[in-house]
Amino acid sequence: MKKFKYLSLLIVLSIMGCSELEEKPVGLLTPATYFTSLDKVQLAINGAYGHMTHRYFMSRELSMSLMLASDMVDLNPNVTNPERVQFSNVNVQADNANIAVYWPKCYQIIGAANEAIAGASYVQADAAEKNKVVAQAYFVRAFVYFHLVRQFGAIPYLDAPVTDVQAAGKIGKTPVAEVYAKIIADLQFAKEWLPNTQTSRALPAKSAASSFLASVYLTMGQYDSANYQKAYDEVKDIVSKESIYNLGLEADFQNLFDYSKVDASKEPIFVIDFIGSSDGDQGRDYLAAFTGIRADEQYGYGGGWSVLVPSLNVYNSWNNLDYRKAVSFDATGVFKGVRQPYQTFTTYFAAGDNRPHIAKYTRKAGPAADGNGRTTKSNYLMMRYAEVLLIGAEAANEVGQTGDAETWLNRVRARARAGAAGSTPSAFPANVSGLSKDNFRMTVLEDRKWELAFEFSRWYDIARRKMAEAPYNVFGTSGLEGTKAGYLASRNYLFPLPANELVRNPNLLPQNTGY
Repeated sequence: MKKFKYLSLLIVLSIMGCSELEEKPVGLLTPATYFTSLDKVQLAINGAYGHMTHRYFMSRELSMSLMLASDMVDLNPNVTNPERVQFSNVNVQADNANIAVYWPKCYQIIGAANEAIAGASYVQADAAEKNKVVAQAYFVRAFVYFHLVRQFGAIPYLDAPVTDVQAAGKIGKTPVAEVYAKIIADLQFAKEWLPNTQTSRALPAKSAASSFLASVYLTMGQYDSANYQKAYDEVKDIVSKESIYNLGLEADFQNLFDYSKVDASKEPIFVIDFIGSSDGDQGRDYLAAFTGIRADEQYGYGGGWSVLVPSLNVYNSWNNLDYRKAVSFDATGVFKGVRQPYQTFTTYFAAGDNRPHIAKYTRKAGPAADGNGRTTKSNYLMMRYAEVLLIGAEAANEVGQTGDAETWLNRVRARARAGAAGSTPSAFPANVSGLSKDNFRMTVLEDRKWELAFEFSRWYDIARRKMAEAPYNVFGTSGLEGTKAGYLASRNYLFPLPANELVRNPNLLPQNTGY
C-alpha cells in the first residue's frame, strides 16, 4: 500500500499542464499548497474517474472476472490462462492474477477520492459549495467499496489519505456490516449534495446515489429482511422523481448499446464513458476485443478475440421472441465478405468458438482507434433505470407491495415487447400478475438475468440470493453451463483475499473461508 501515499498527487500532476508548474513554482507540492480552489479538488476527482477506465478496473480484469464467475459467460476452450479458467470454473485461487491487479486498482480509485475529500478542507470556500463538489468523491468511494465488499467480505477500509505508510501497512479488516454502514453514509451524503441532473451520465447525480442506495439495501436484504423495505422506499422515491431526475426507459433497447445514441438517452444513470482514445491501458476499452468474434469483418475491427463467450445453453434457452436476445447476441459473422452462421466460426479462425457471441460491446460501439475493437466509444452501464425498476420490483415483492412490484417489472417487459423502432411488437415477455411471492421472486431474478445480461451484475445476484443452492441450482447439472465442480459452498460466495496482500500485511489474516 506504499504507493497510495502519493497516488492521487500523481494523478493531479498528470492532469495539470506543464506550463502551470513552470509559471508558478511552488517548491514542495503538498496537499495544502496544491488544493487552493475547488477546481483543484475536481481535478483529483477526475483522476478517480480516469482510473475507472483502466484495464485493471471495468475495462478488462474486473469485468472479465465478474462475467466468468457467473452462469452467463463461458470461456473459449482454447483459452488456458489460469486466472481466467479459475473464474470460469468458480475455483478462484488466492494468487489469481486478475485479483492481484484489480484489488490495488480499486484502492487507487478510493485513494483519489480520499485525497479529494481531504483536499477540500484546505480550500477557502462556502461549505455548501464544497459539499457539491466532494459529493462526487463520496459517491466514487462508495461505488468502489460496494464492489469490494460484495466480492471479498471484510476488507481494509480507508477513508482518509495515507500519511503513515507503516501504519497503513498494518491495517486490519473492517467487518462487513461496518463497511456497508460507511457505504450507505457516503451515498446518503452524495444524494443530499449532488445535483438533480448532470451534463453527462459519466458524472453522478442524485439519481445515481439514490439508485446505488437501493442496490445496497437490496443486497443487504440477505442479512436483514428489513432492508428490503429501505430498497423499496428508495426506488419509490426515484420513480416519483422521474421528471426531476430526467429518467426514463429508452424506447429501443438497442440504443443503450449504440455509442451515437446512448448519450441522449434518459435510461443510463451512471456510466463509465470510453472516448475512443487511450494512453496504453489507460482509457482503453477491451470488451469489444474480448467478446468479439475472431476474424469477423462486420464491424471493421478486424474481429475480436473470442475469449468471453456465453455457453450455447444461454443462447438456446433465451426465447427467440425476446428482442433483447437479438440485441445481446451475434449469431452470425462476416468472413471474406459472406455472412456465416455461428456453427462455422472456427472454419475461418481455428482458435475461434462456434457459439453466438456477445454483441453489446461490438455492434454499435463506434470506430476503434486500435485493432480488434480496442478503444471504442462504448459506455459501460454501471446503473440504468431498468435496473432500478427491477430492484424496486424485487424489493416490493418482499414487503408485500404487489401492485408496485408488478407495475415496475411490467414496464421493463413492455419495452422488451416493443422491439426495434418501427417493428411489430412481440407477445413476449407477457405482463405478470397474480404470482405467489416465491414465484414472483424467481421471475424477477430471471428478468434481471436477461435484461442485464453481460452487464456485470449476474454474479452479484447469484451471491446475494445464494443461487448455487435450491431452488436455483445455477451451478448444477441443470445450470446454463452445467456442473461447475469447482464451486464450494464453504466459500460463501466470496473470492479469496489476494495472497500477496496477506504476505505484506498479516493483519489481513485469516484468509476467507475455503481458501
